[in-house]
Amino acid sequence: MSSDSSVPPPLPAAREPVAGHTPARAGPEASPEAERLLVVSASMGAGHDTVAAELARRARAAGKQVRVVDVLALLPYGLGGGLRGFYRAAVREAPWVYAGIYDFFLRPGPRPRPSGTPLARLAGGRLMRLVREWRADVVVPVFHLAAQLTGHLRTRGVLQVPSAVVVVDFAVHRQWLHPGNDLHLCVSEETAREVRRGIGRPAEATGPVVAPEFFSEGPGTAGWRSRLQRYGGGRPAVLVSAGAWGAGSQLSGTARLLAAHGFLPVVLCGRNERLRRALSGTPGVLTPGWVTDMPGLLHACAALVDNAAGQTAVQALAAGLPVIGHRPLPGHGAEGVRRMADLGLCDLAPDEAALLRSLTRLTEPGPHREQRITAGRALFREDALSRLVRVRAASRR
Repeated sequence: MSSDSSVPPPLPAAREPVAGHTPARAGPEASPEAERLLVVSASMGAGHDTVAAELARRARAAGKQVRVVDVLALLPYGLGGGLRGFYRAAVREAPWVYAGIYDFFLRPGPRPRPSGTPLARLAGGRLMRLVREWRADVVVPVFHLAAQLTGHLRTRGVLQVPSAVVVVDFAVHRQWLHPGNDLHLCVSEETAREVRRGIGRPAEATGPVVAPEFFSEGPGTAGWRSRLQRYGGGRPAVLVSAGAWGAGSQLSGTARLLAAHGFLPVVLCGRNERLRRALSGTPGVLTPGWVTDMPGLLHACAALVDNAAGQTAVQALAAGLPVIGHRPLPGHGAEGVRRMADLGLCDLAPDEAALLRSLTRLTEPGPHREQRITAGRALFREDALSRLVRVRAASRR
């Protein structure tokens, strides 16, 4: 960021100010690759911010400069905080409310539905100020509201640098799609085809954006294995994920079921301390609290029971951990779990009996487990950053 006193102070949304200053580039000698990236995330849970942070890490490692901004903080009148609080309350306490919102606003299909663009436009002025201050070469939305905003600004000609959307979901709902964006990078080829079919714009499958430490055992794995062995007495450890907000249906019942059938359920309650307290006294159930070493824990477990098809699920695939979808969250969670199952990346267990069958089959060494691990690892195709920095040259052409 510039130290010139004539430049207005940075917006609070810019969470990662980057040291250093690169002179503005112009003319034919300019690099064809993007050197300055503005990543637009959203503090909805932790998944979008996790992807944004990994893209930022890769960019800096490649000698680029990057800044991460929260689109919710760009919205005026406290709208962003209100949206986050409403969504958190809905998925935790009234999932049927979110299911209705998803059906009305987001579900793919030909029926006309309200667009998210009018809401996104409210953040347009602040985003363009950041683009100018940062002199961004490419804007990278990793949240659907941000994708609506950049697409709208590109269509109007206000945003004059390319926008490349990193789609983090297996189920691409309507708000991810805006034909004004230059490129969509997707987690699977099926998702990329759906984008191309829906808006007729370039879309490529690079695979999920996951930090490199998830792909191999690290120094924390041995410690987790020792802890799980002490607590579980040799029972296969099964991770039960409730996301960063600790949201899920009948999580206590799932944990008790697994404990009663010879597994050690390790329940990730996120930041939901009420859920953690409710489960902490359950015999045979481990609730470790907020985990900072997810790669080590994933490599120490035998399987993941997932309800959202989000970042924990793709991190498990990177770690070679079989995934079973069970009692998914409504809306994009349920759609995402179904898409993963259709791609052969997870089992979809509609009831307790199916869950126990899947766990028995996938926690034992053998062909079923190996096939699932191989399918999961094959999802990771290309470094998304390499496409993000090249989109500048493609846009010029």
